[in-house]
Amino acid sequence: MALVDLVMPKMGESIMEATILKWLKQPGETIKMDETLLEIATDKVDSEVPSTTAGVLDSVLFNVNDVVPVGAVIARINTEATAEASNNNTPTSPTTRQPEAQLADVVSSSPTVHHNYSTESATRPSNGTTKFYSPLVLNIAQSEGVSMGELEQIDGTGNDGRVTKKDILEYVSNKKSGKRGDVQVSTSSVQQYKRPASTETLNVESNEQMVPAKTYSGNVEIIEMDRMRKLIAKHMVDSKHTSPHVTSFTEADVTNLVLWRERVKKDFEKRENEKITFTPLFIEAIVRCIKKYPWLNSSIDGDKLVVKKDINMGMATALPSGNLIVPVIKNADQLNLVGLTKQVNNLASAARNNKLRPDDTSGGTFTLTNVGSFGSLMGTPIINQPQVAILAVGAIKKRPVVIETEQGDSIAIRHMMYLSMSYDHRIIDGALGATFLNAVAKELENFDGNREV
Repeated sequence: MALVDLVMPKMGESIMEATILKWLKQPGETIKMDETLLEIATDKVDSEVPSTTAGVLDSVLFNVNDVVPVGAVIARINTEATAEASNNNTPTSPTTRQPEAQLADVVSSSPTVHHNYSTESATRPSNGTTKFYSPLVLNIAQSEGVSMGELEQIDGTGNDGRVTKKDILEYVSNKKSGKRGDVQVSTSSVQQYKRPASTETLNVESNEQMVPAKTYSGNVEIIEMDRMRKLIAKHMVDSKHTSPHVTSFTEADVTNLVLWRERVKKDFEKRENEKITFTPLFIEAIVRCIKKYPWLNSSIDGDKLVVKKDINMGMATALPSGNLIVPVIKNADQLNLVGLTKQVNNLASAARNNKLRPDDTSGGTFTLTNVGSFGSLMGTPIINQPQVAILAVGAIKKRPVVIETEQGDSIAIRHMMYLSMSYDHRIIDGALGATFLNAVAKELENFDGNREV
């Protein structure tokens, strides 16, 4: 029997794990090459994982809602079997497959797991009960100095009491803050350990404070966050924790740009079958300035600045659900205005219709967000990690402004727009941030109103 491993695919430099949402095929069913096998979710996008070979699905190694690290084996496909043959041999399901085999598969394929947490101790406590720990949980436990004895005493909130990433991180946090003392576990106590019933509690220090259930007064409605909103919230908090944010502001007279677009948009749509918005025009100006100030197109790795030669422009896009996603235009500096327009429209349409692929949201090096699309004059955006800057454009408004002419100063009605940029103060100082932002404003103000598309 020829078995082919299907691994969790790599979905971008900052994505290290994905959650399984749904298996579309069950063990014993025939699957074709490139046919969708399962649906997964990351902190950026929901997507589908196709089969890398044709055959019969022999086994799946993870259940729905499991968090799986990139590179881990998630399923095996028998390339020699047929659907008829597989019916004569009952395949191994996730519930019957031995946990030792699951862990061995993942440990061998995941570089983040430390092997001094043995397979035997990781999956089977000495009292004979069976518990499975994901490689991610094992890796966190190893790095934080959590012993197997302590790990076995954590009440998991996952399927079948499984310890999740949230559980282990909460335990470590409580342990460091003193809310929970170190659990001293000897060899004999591990052998005698039995999982406590739901009415029992673990022994804790006498000074531990029990946190009361949250109560709400008045007329309120409690709404559970959906999965994407939880991920967005975590991503934003992590970004503020990682980067010291500084925001600079400027304004630009975009009258020439507005009048040019108004003049060419009908002919452009007729010729290219695409509507031209302001977004590709903004991206075009940003790209030109990034080439002059390349540090804005970088990321930080410890004490090193990684300057990216590829300019991959992220554009924050609002979804019908109210959530936000950032599809990425790869190599934006190599596209002309027509190419940028098509990329912007295609990615925006895919986002609205939940058709984005993992690659569509990975690899961004700089992000543009249009806070003006909902009427805001300006904003203080949060950096999209691991980037070092994000630029926001506000609503374009007609205002009376003073303009300088050869005949002297005069007041005229102009199309004005505020620009704001948040940047990582670890590497981008105010001088560079403000210089770059004003360079973008000048690019927009000096737009050639006579240009041809």
